[in-house]
Amino acid sequence: MKRLYAIALVAAALLVAGCAHGPSQGWTTLIDGEKGLENFNRIGDANWRAEGGAIVADKGKGGHLVSKESYRNFEIYAEFWADHSTNSGIFIRASDPQKIGADNAYEVNIFDQRPGQEYSTGAIVNFAQVRSPPPRAGGKWNTFLIYANGPELTVKFNGDVTVSTSNPQFASGPFSLQFGNGAKDAPGGAIKWRKVMIRPL
Repeated sequence: MKRLYAIALVAAALLVAGCAHGPSQGWTTLIDGEKGLENFNRIGDANWRAEGGAIVADKGKGGHLVSKESYRNFEIYAEFWADHSTNSGIFIRASDPQKIGADNAYEVNIFDQRPGQEYSTGAIVNFAQVRSPPPRAGGKWNTFLIYANGPELTVKFNGDVTVSTSNPQFASGPFSLQFGNGAKDAPGGAIKWRKVMIRPL
């Protein structure tokens, strides 16, 4: 009986540990490979499509995939591939989902060639600058982990913290995935999203 009790305790401990550290615990998957376009509203003329195991855009003047739900406190996990000339990002807590920009949302940037390098890839545009030299996303798969809890905002790019700041300006709203033009309206490079997940806090 004691042996069975001990085995039950070990099994319970492993179950709790697995739940505490499992990657899917509490997360909602919005993009998984080529699946998930139906979870977003399209704004703009970007040519979003399912292709090659991801959701992709590479043509158009610009646009967003806007989440159908609004969020206040959360974490976002995203896996993305960016061209060297990509102008993209994740906009969080957008106050106007029909006209998303850095003046009405927090823009977690993906833009290696941004003219102002302090707000290039890994920065929150106008709110939190990246270190110098800034990280680069071009030509490879990358990850973002974005933490937003009240005014506290933290961005991890490929596991490293790029910015951490406190700002109360935008409290809640949907988030969006961007495809945009490059500097001086040069055509932007491709952006590919193969995993996007969100977890309320």
